Amino acid sequence: MKVLVTGATTPLGVALVEHLVAQPWVEHVLAIAREPAGPFASSRVTYASCDLTRARTLHDLLWGPGRRLGIDTVIHGALHRSARDRGTRIRAENVGITRQLLAALERHPTIRRLVLRSGAEVYALRDTEPNLLDEDAPLELDPAAPQWVRDRVEADLTTCARMCSAGTAIAVARCAEVLAPASGSQLWDYLQTRVCLRPLGFDPMINLLSVADHARALALVARSSAVGVFNIPGADTLPLSRIVTLAGRLGVPLPGPLLHPLYQLRTWTIGLEFRYDLNLRRFHFGGVLDGTRAQQVLGYRPRHPIWPRPNGEPPGARGLPRAPAFARR
Repeated sequence: MKVLVTGATTPLGVALVEHLVAQPWVEHVLAIAREPAGPFASSRVTYASCDLTRARTLHDLLWGPGRRLGIDTVIHGALHRSARDRGTRIRAENVGITRQLLAALERHPTIRRLVLRSGAEVYALRDTEPNLLDEDAPLELDPAAPQWVRDRVEADLTTCARMCSAGTAIAVARCAEVLAPASGSQLWDYLQTRVCLRPLGFDPMINLLSVADHARALALVARSSAVGVFNIPGADTLPLSRIVTLAGRLGVPLPGPLLHPLYQLRTWTIGLEFRYDLNLRRFHFGGVLDGTRAQQVLGYRPRHPIWPRPNGEPPGARGLPRAPAFARR
């Protein structure tokens, strides 16, 4: 298998490329990102710096290095990570690249598999809906939702709409939130201050995915020929208050209406990314991915908890996961 990976210089992208290179069934990886150079030393990785929002650049990539290397699978995970940015340029990154990829792959001579890396944030969380979300759970189609959510839902739905009509075998991996630095994780940013505010009277269950399980799951989806949507849960399902405690932070419950303005003030003063409006329903109602289909079809079960459990495993020290070396450069 020869795989093209977009967003390859993010912490999640680097971990995915390194995991793929370690698999005997992967012959070569074509890693794509905007940075001038990538942190890859393997001879089985070719790095290309590209702005994929430009249709001509994307065409030249697929019909140039992509065709020359015989790429047969694409794992598309390039998304704009900042929750504060918005506008047409951001939408071009989040949605436009996906649309152009889908159109191009219908005509490509060697690529026969596309995996879209989506996320749990596309699901609608309501007090009337179950907390355990399978692949048929309703998506967040509220036009008043922030662009960060709307773009991800649009990219997901656009890909799903092509599953039956395209000549490419398409799969969508809806991943639980990966708690890691520089990954776009809202919860990571939420935990960056010593005091974490949460809504009074609510302590939702939250499922988190480790970097290692994220890479392994995407590789399993890419290797499979199965078409459709797969939920990718993580090994940690914990109450929000417990996550705050394990991160070594102080949790303070406050009335819900106070939290949005307080976190807006935090953004204005110290510039962090967490937006309470993006997380309001999750912090009230919760929402955990049902990974039954991924387990039955792909053989995926999460193996790497963020905070190891004491039952037979080394007890986990409190605190956030340490940033990988490539994220600390």
